[in-house]
Amino acid sequence: MIQFLLNQELRSEHALDPNLTVLNYLREHVGKSGTKEGCASGDCGACTVVVGELQTDDGGREHIRYRSLNSCLTFVSSLHGKQLISVEDLKHKGELHSVQKAMVECHGSQCGFCTPGFVMSLFALQKNSDAPDHAKAHEALAGNLCRCTGYRPILAAAEQSCCAKQPDQFDAREADTIARLKAIAPTDIGELNSGDKRCLVPLTVADLADLYDAYPQARLLAGGTDLALEVTQFHRTLPVMIYVGNVAEMKRIETFDDRIEIGAATPLSDCYEALNAEYPDFGELLHRFASLQIRNQGTLGGNIGNASPIGDSPPLLIALGAQVVLCKGETRRTLNLDDYFIDYKVTARQESEFIEKIIVPRASAEQRFRAYKVSKRLDDDISAVCAAFNLRIENCMITDARMAFGGMAAIPKRAAHCEAALIGQPFNNAVIERACAALAEDFTPLSDFRASKEYRLLSAQNLLRKYFIELQTPHIETRVTAYV
Repeated sequence: MIQFLLNQELRSEHALDPNLTVLNYLREHVGKSGTKEGCASGDCGACTVVVGELQTDDGGREHIRYRSLNSCLTFVSSLHGKQLISVEDLKHKGELHSVQKAMVECHGSQCGFCTPGFVMSLFALQKNSDAPDHAKAHEALAGNLCRCTGYRPILAAAEQSCCAKQPDQFDAREADTIARLKAIAPTDIGELNSGDKRCLVPLTVADLADLYDAYPQARLLAGGTDLALEVTQFHRTLPVMIYVGNVAEMKRIETFDDRIEIGAATPLSDCYEALNAEYPDFGELLHRFASLQIRNQGTLGGNIGNASPIGDSPPLLIALGAQVVLCKGETRRTLNLDDYFIDYKVTARQESEFIEKIIVPRASAEQRFRAYKVSKRLDDDISAVCAAFNLRIENCMITDARMAFGGMAAIPKRAAHCEAALIGQPFNNAVIERACAALAEDFTPLSDFRASKEYRLLSAQNLLRKYFIELQTPHIETRVTAYV
């Protein structure tokens, strides 16, 4: 059984189909049809809901953290121990919520289909903002599409609702909601079981290891932003899943003198602060990693584990010399990330083995790390080429080089010939040009609808030239803002 709060209503579910999304649960099982399906792939934001989780801040104060999510990509099992808020829950005692009023007063809605999703994104923004901020408003709404208004009135609604923020019914009930969430906090393995399909929800790494050993055919579910597409887009059935999002040990971020250890189930939005502090380019790329709804749900371990050749984080992690800790039963092994990827969608992970955490070396003064993403849209788009460069330069000589690319091969891959052309050489234009030529030995990219093979190779070479120019003239640095 799993338990969660539907606003303030306790829901206990056991026999549901584990392939059921939160979107369809709301619309078909509880009659809340305000949440809309626009794309069923996490691109349009019409299905946005907000999930509240009990958290404790550094001062020991308990509070509820609200996150916007795409309900079309969220399986019901991931709600275990949490609070689900949909657009119907905002109206209180016959009065619209302040974010709803702002949308009305600023004329932020026309056809209305996308409006519930915008309202829920604004609600999450209001809950997580103390003052209006143009950049935060753009970030909060980047995952919501509207074909009518042109966005200006919606941004005005964001400013209005955050500028004059007033306590609402959720603030008034916070203490009671915290008590209710504590009362339903999971204490044992949860499960949804419809007879022929099941999803198990462990709480510890040990439980996860035991379950995965017992069900090696199970699909591991973290954020589900990729896995759920098999159900919503390809209409497949997932017979057995194991949801890892309630394993607290895999959601920790720990900083040591020489490294950062990030649990594989840590949402990407939680990774931002630690990675941005060490590597600002990594932080900039995370801002362009899909939408805030996806970053609130997708995990760093999932972005590695799905082994996509165009995943945004692997090239950066490879260039930084990151490692993954793989767990199977009581056995753990640490593997360099560039050894993890074998071939297209093939990794070094063994049966019943899972990524427990990612180890990222901390920055040093000699490192010159930069990352670039080339995509057709600046926000919420998949890269045609993603490049990460990490040179160690001492006395104007290149003493070490790690360069990795996504979108250039069947896997995220280092550029071995390019690195060899750089190591031991002076950091000058002639050496960079030789390294650019060597990239043609490292990669024979494919042509597809995102880019031709010629464009990809030329882009990779030009990004290396861009890297050199920026290090020579840091005042023109633009980091990951390159796009087609």
